Amino acid sequence: MGDWRKVLHHLVDDVETEFDRLKYSLKQRLGGFDPIKIVPYTGYGNRTRVFLQGRVLEDQDIPRATDNDTLWENLLNTYKRMESDEIPLARLVARSEGVAKEIQADEEGQFEVWLEFDDPLPEDRRWQPVNYELLSPESPKQKETVRAEGRAFIPPSDADYGVISDIDDTVIEMNVGDLLRAARTVFLGNARTRLPFPGVAALYRAFHAGSEERVKQNPLFYVSSSPWNLYDLLVDFFRLHDIPNGPVLALRNYGITEDEILPLNNRPYKTEAVRRILDLYPDLRFILIGDSSQEDPEIYTDIVDLYPDRILAVYIRDVTKEAKRSASIETLRREVVEAGSMLRLADNSLAIAEHALEQGWISPDSMPDIEGEKARDEGVPEGLEQWLDQE
Repeated sequence: MGDWRKVLHHLVDDVETEFDRLKYSLKQRLGGFDPIKIVPYTGYGNRTRVFLQGRVLEDQDIPRATDNDTLWENLLNTYKRMESDEIPLARLVARSEGVAKEIQADEEGQFEVWLEFDDPLPEDRRWQPVNYELLSPESPKQKETVRAEGRAFIPPSDADYGVISDIDDTVIEMNVGDLLRAARTVFLGNARTRLPFPGVAALYRAFHAGSEERVKQNPLFYVSSSPWNLYDLLVDFFRLHDIPNGPVLALRNYGITEDEILPLNNRPYKTEAVRRILDLYPDLRFILIGDSSQEDPEIYTDIVDLYPDRILAVYIRDVTKEAKRSASIETLRREVVEAGSMLRLADNSLAIAEHALEQGWISPDSMPDIEGEKARDEGVPEGLEQWLDQE
């Protein structure tokens, strides 16, 4: 059966590849590409090298979300994102700190590159600017050279720890376990209508600040199985809700590949993204945050097995509330403990914060902010939650 499935994947992939060739051949005959843009994703690195990703696409001119956007406008903008016309095999150059490297995007217009610096970056630099320039192809509808500016996050050398967090149903309520509700969230919402889990922004600000008063900027990395097409929406969501900025990684290309007709096997892909972070910062320990709806507990258990001395804790937000799933996570918890770390199944952001405070990972001064934001996100009037607790 496995061989037949592999043959089917190859066949469908060949059909899609041939269709794309015909589509772009026809586009060239009809006047060429529409205006092209480079979409840089936030990179990350250290003082000697940075990892960068992005895509080269036709510009769909999608406006930033507003409070007054209608369902139709949200649906139209989602369609534009998902139907994005990539520029296959585009060539571009990335420049930073006097270093230039030519890149060729893949068939989906996606690229990734490491930039290696001749001299170490300044110790106090947190964001390293990167400039991109498109070399080919050219669009007849553009007169100027296509350029874009990106940046890469450089964690401080005195960071206490890093945080790697899932996004879907960990930071944002996506209802991944309910296909209809998830589809409604994705297709009919925007960055302003999506809801964060109560208190999550304040919790992540607490992790970012660490346990002491001085500014440390513990690095936060976000991993997700959503398509790359939603990248701008996720970044806008983080900005609107004052969630600490950080690289958004492990997003998927939802096209057909040789191995999958749909990208449903996220475990190897997500594990690789987490390992790349850990390998780049060998002296930094990490806290891993996910949820119970998908494979986060299994993925993070694998990571603890691979890096037994590097993981301070695994926090799993309990969004399924199912006895069977809780029992399977309890089995994983024992494996994590045996490997020398800890796994906590938590109902909400406050439960995670209370445990992190006990461990000395966040400051006591951050607790009122987390409690207050959680109450506001849940619609509880200010002061009422404390009064109910006293009762």
